Amino acid sequence: MKLLESIKVGDHTLKNRMVMAPMTRSRANPNGTVGESTVLYYAQRASAGLIISEAINISEEAIGSPLTPGIYSPEQIDSWKKVTRAVHEKGGLIYAQLWHTGRVGHSLVKNGELPVAPSAIAIKGQQHFTKEGLKDYEIPRALSTSEVEKIVEEYKQAAINAIEAGFDGVELHAAFGYLPNQFLAESSNQRSDQYGGSAENRNRFVIEIMHEMTKAIGSNKVAIRLSPTSTYNTIVHQNPVEQFTLVLNELNKLPLSYLHLMNVPFPIDQFPQYPVAVIDTFGKLTQHPLIANCGYTRETGEAELEKGIATLISYGILFLANPDLPERFERDAALNEIDKATLYGGKDAGYIDYPFLAES
Repeated sequence: MKLLESIKVGDHTLKNRMVMAPMTRSRANPNGTVGESTVLYYAQRASAGLIISEAINISEEAIGSPLTPGIYSPEQIDSWKKVTRAVHEKGGLIYAQLWHTGRVGHSLVKNGELPVAPSAIAIKGQQHFTKEGLKDYEIPRALSTSEVEKIVEEYKQAAINAIEAGFDGVELHAAFGYLPNQFLAESSNQRSDQYGGSAENRNRFVIEIMHEMTKAIGSNKVAIRLSPTSTYNTIVHQNPVEQFTLVLNELNKLPLSYLHLMNVPFPIDQFPQYPVAVIDTFGKLTQHPLIANCGYTRETGEAELEKGIATLISYGILFLANPDLPERFERDAALNEIDKATLYGGKDAGYIDYPFLAES
């Protein structure tokens, strides 16, 4: 089956086309370092063709949720070295997903500081998890132009730090309503400087980050995750096809390792401007290897690859519950059931104790 075929991505040959998707687990230490359980967690899943780490905060300001890891301090970098070494010893490859949550946070998680955003517009109709329980979103503080430029530099430094930590590359998390996605969307970006207004200006933040990271760590080590039609975190694009065509045309000029596209995870009946077939619509526009994401099974992932647009499929929940997912797909074996209660936070239960096929 195509899912189990090897493929060259960037400077690496992947042993299969199954990617472990990034997924927040909220098991970092309070100082943003990761521990021995995280080392084992990723090493257990090294049979993936590529692992993309959980989202990693690029700075203290970037933090939005409790117990999420960082890559901006020497201690954090050193802790990730243990993870990457363990994955490499198992014959795996691992990219770091770089994260700034922007307005998707709360002052209770940020030492009393308000979240920042392109504009002072709050997320509506959702609540945020804090150590004091669920709270309504606050109106974020709008970033100044100089602060935006500083964050671009922080992404660049985070990419450098990730390579120092032993990651094989980095993925910019520009999806699902986090800071880069907030700059892309009219619903969250009403700026009047060079980072707002026209589609080209709203795209500028993402494109500048990608240029800086590519210059900093080299060719075929930088990737990006986009969700052109996700409405989560009150993100709405007025003309996603036009805007993301511009984004992808700019990204095609860079020596990236891959493009990671999310399918629509929510109903879009209220958004007639949104194309239903995300991979068909936007995947054809990229010149880079394409990872298709969101809700795939063994059968639907194989069918997506057979269509010839996507070259890899990423799996989140299935990889969390099945550390040996490629072997299970090869043998068409039964899958472990996910424990939803331990997805976000907790200790080793629901983290490193899912059985391998040989143990079942």
